[in-house]
Amino acid sequence: MIEALMQYEFMRNALWAGLLAALACGIIGTYVVVKRMTFISGGISHASFGGVGIGYYLAHYISWMTPVIGALIFTVASALGIGTIVKRSKLTEDTAIGILWSVGMAIGVIFIGITPGYVISDLFGYLFGNILIVPTSDIIMMAILDAIIIAVVVLLYKEFFALSFDQEFSTAIGIPTGRLYLMLLGLIALTVVLLIRVVGIILIIALLTIPSATARQYTHSMKKMMWLSILIGMASVIGGLRLSYELDIASGATIILFSGILFLASTLFTRFCRRQASVENTKA
Repeated sequence: MIEALMQYEFMRNALWAGLLAALACGIIGTYVVVKRMTFISGGISHASFGGVGIGYYLAHYISWMTPVIGALIFTVASALGIGTIVKRSKLTEDTAIGILWSVGMAIGVIFIGITPGYVISDLFGYLFGNILIVPTSDIIMMAILDAIIIAVVVLLYKEFFALSFDQEFSTAIGIPTGRLYLMLLGLIALTVVLLIRVVGIILIIALLTIPSATARQYTHSMKKMMWLSILIGMASVIGGLRLSYELDIASGATIILFSGILFLASTLFTRFCRRQASVENTKA
């Protein structure tokens, strides 16, 4: 299967991009699922469209600027903004997320609209993803972002673990939960940027949560959940790419669909196993 995907350069780039995205999703998605941060992750992902629009506009005047770089800067700033607003104001988290979500999308629409000579297909590419046209430069940037995510999580694994399960106790024993929370939001923002070209802004939240939700059915260990999430995400990427290639359908959406099928099959399998175990215990 992999050999077939590696025949063409654009498929090789797509595969590498998908695997790098799956690596980040497996790690950060575990925190999102365990800490129940799905809504805030969705807010960050949709706010990133503002950065895409700004980057798209500035690319006509600044040689090194691209929509992805614009998204990187804007998304990290948005994530930190959400965290700061929630911690220092009377606004509830869902209100702050809703405001930044809508404002970010509006900024993106405005800047793309005023960009001279913009093409509508580019807009669809960022909204719904187009993994088949990911350039080598984006793959290099994705690898760098992956390295940053892995390094931070390895260095602060115990602190993030405590933050995920008992934030009040972590604060009581002197762990700087406020700064750690902002750092976790920043890591979510980096993961969002990794996923923009793979599945698009609209579908980011699915790939960020489904593999980790699937992995959680088999283990409650954070480390094991991360590894299993990574493997499930990579399987989703490989299977989705192969299926989209054979059927000539949208790759990003097919990856998400494949991931959803794995989750459904896993749910049915674990329920069957629990029922069988219950029946055996009853007989015993």
